[in-house]
Amino acid sequence: TVLSEKPTTFTITVTSEAGENDETVQTTLKFTYRETYPDETPLYEIVSQENLDDNDVMDIIKLLEQQAEENLGMVMIFTLVSAVQEKLNEIVDQIKTRREEEKKQKEREAEEEEKQRFHGTPVTIENFLNWKAKFDAELLEIKRKKMKEEEQAGKNKLSGKQLFEMDHNLDTSDIQFLEEAGNNVEVDESLFQEMDDLELEDEEDDPDYNPVNLDSD
Repeated sequence: TVLSEKPTTFTITVTSEAGENDETVQTTLKFTYRETYPDETPLYEIVSQENLDDNDVMDIIKLLEQQAEENLGMVMIFTLVSAVQEKLNEIVDQIKTRREEEKKQKEREAEEEEKQRFHGTPVTIENFLNWKAKFDAELLEIKRKKMKEEEQAGKNKLSGKQLFEMDHNLDTSDIQFLEEAGNNVEVDESLFQEMDDLELEDEEDDPDYNPVNLDSD
């Protein structure tokens, strides 16, 4: 694409061959002829790129500089573009290699992580003492909290006197219960079915028994 004629300026878009999954890389080069071209190198720059990282762009700039110096004195645009074309094809292959290496690296890291989790951390005197100190500190903190809670609970617990002072209905609760029950007292007769099995002393066998004095021992 010609941008101007004085000075002669144009762009050329270079695309690599299709790589894995039909992926391509691409760059657009801008050239400007100097007055004495080809006795001096043209001005060149990369104006756009696709699927190239910064290192790839720097490599292409270095390649253009090298090829321009080697072909000084000859028309060189075709040579420069061809060199870039080959470089882009190499980059596509490198992308595939990079992905395979990244995949292998992730698999190695996953295997190492699995081994580490399976084998655990080797116990040394140093890490055991660190763990023991941390464990003792946590246990001591738990005991302190428990003691504090028990102490607080003891302070909050009211005595019988305090309960009666707070609720005067407690003074008559037992009397009220007896009045409500009246003479209707239920007795569980099953509790007395085995009376013959109990070893009870006959009152007449008691030397201190006195039928006249009921208050005697």
